[in-house]
Amino acid sequence: RFLATILLVLYMIGYIGIGFLTLGKAAQPLLPEHFTLFGYTFDITLMGIIIVIAIITGIYITFGGQTAVIFTDLLQGFILLFAGLLLFVLGLDYIGGFKVFWDLLPVEWKLPLAHFNHPPSFNFVGIFWQDGIAGSVGFLFMNMGLVMRFMATKSVNEGRKAATFNILFMLPISAIVVSNAGWIGKAVSIAQPDVVPPNTVPDQIFVVVANLVSQPGVFGFVMAALTAALMSTVDTLINATAAIYINDIHRPIKKFLRKKISVSDKENDKKELSAARMASIVITTFGVLSVLVFERFPTVYEAHGFFHSTLTPPLVVAIFLGIFWKKFTPAAVMATFVGGVALMILGNYYPAALISPFDHGTIMDVKHPYTYIRALYNLFVCAAVGVLITLTTEYQRNIVNKIKSFRSPDRIFYLLIIFSIIIFISIVFNLLPLYIIFPLSIILVFSVALSVTYIVKYDQEKNTEGLTAWSISKAKEKFKGKPINDREGKKIKVKWKIKEGEDNTVNFSENDMKLMAAEIGDLVYLSDVRKYFGGLKSVHAEYGIPHQQDGIVYINNEQKLTGLFVEGRLLMAEKEM
Repeated sequence: RFLATILLVLYMIGYIGIGFLTLGKAAQPLLPEHFTLFGYTFDITLMGIIIVIAIITGIYITFGGQTAVIFTDLLQGFILLFAGLLLFVLGLDYIGGFKVFWDLLPVEWKLPLAHFNHPPSFNFVGIFWQDGIAGSVGFLFMNMGLVMRFMATKSVNEGRKAATFNILFMLPISAIVVSNAGWIGKAVSIAQPDVVPPNTVPDQIFVVVANLVSQPGVFGFVMAALTAALMSTVDTLINATAAIYINDIHRPIKKFLRKKISVSDKENDKKELSAARMASIVITTFGVLSVLVFERFPTVYEAHGFFHSTLTPPLVVAIFLGIFWKKFTPAAVMATFVGGVALMILGNYYPAALISPFDHGTIMDVKHPYTYIRALYNLFVCAAVGVLITLTTEYQRNIVNKIKSFRSPDRIFYLLIIFSIIIFISIVFNLLPLYIIFPLSIILVFSVALSVTYIVKYDQEKNTEGLTAWSISKAKEKFKGKPINDREGKKIKVKWKIKEGEDNTVNFSENDMKLMAAEIGDLVYLSDVRKYFGGLKSVHAEYGIPHQQDGIVYINNEQKLTGLFVEGRLLMAEKEM
């Protein structure tokens, strides 16, 4: 979990860095090269723009919080979709209609896929493995900004509906919104090369096209929509990474240190909120620093491709094998993280020797070798390590049992761990030639697996219950903390009243609970009856002891404030689980 958390945090920080880089490159063409203040002349650089954006973003997320992010993210998403589609319509009008636009585009631009293996900067096979496999799985399963949005739905069924809507409607529309400036720019560069030169920098084409096809006011609206949506996305990622810090770093450290907290839940929440705010500042800083790695790539997309193909494979393999293969062991996970990452680092140092067998004929760019297809190599080595260690589990246990019969098994495994650390450091800093370090990396894989097999007490049935695709019902029980009640119930409208005390359960009448087919301890969703709020005025809670007043639910003051409920307005109640 510790290694997974480190990789996940690095992944999120990388995504934040990509967001900052995109914002900086979008804003740079709109600004002068320098400005004068108090008699001093300051040059406007990409990193300077990003630092200013980061300060604004950091202040916003630190003091605005989750509620501000949710509200603005939703609104700015709609505005960006509208602005992107508006830009496409204006572009078609500028060119002379869809037929003229379509006839101007080269044949290869009308095909669904890019060239198979060329050019190195954009080809089908590389994009497939980097974006289609590693990137898609990473975005849908590891991007906590997206995961938290699905988790914010009122129930599992609503989450499934949201995922389906995202795939069938939002992604196709988003593809048009994101790509249309490039399409329009290409058509104009063919028809009027003096207006849009064919060698226009790809990262600036959106700004160039928006400025060309729209009036000043509309151009300002489109750029404001783009900037606001990108900033909101970065805010979401920072907020999600802070949540990872609190749940997977802050709380476990407190538990490990056995720090006794003699404060109320409210005071503890305030302390954790302060810790989350500090984490947001640190995360934002690291996000800015990560831009230094990405800005050396010719385009944002190539930087994004390198980022995905480098950071996602170990986690993608661990997630998929962990969910769908019950035999996948802790030793295999650790070997995937440590050994797989070691082999990935070797691939980065020696791309011609290690990645070229996977390149499908793609020419290696010396400056940025195998930006995309490295994802296939990285996925392969991580998956190979995970599968190999899982299939040899019995052999590992036999070896460990034999070592346990020795006089000092602990000392042997401590030496094995030290040996593994030395090998890993040698790989990270490339201290040895390939013909020596590659065999040592294979030894590292097995030494890590043996060490974990010795240290970790693992029961396959007990430790995988509720954590695989085959035990989802148990996962629901673990989440709820009680047996699942799957009886179908009705939705009911109720008046609400405030009850004294801090009891976090909500209390319905016995008859109302029968209508909802609910029992004490089940989970309930309360929302304002006005559907156009879309769940913004709502709260999740647990059924408490019933009373005898039909049509009334008792909630505490904290639930009223969280749900933003209004005096005199009815609530809709439905059983969740």
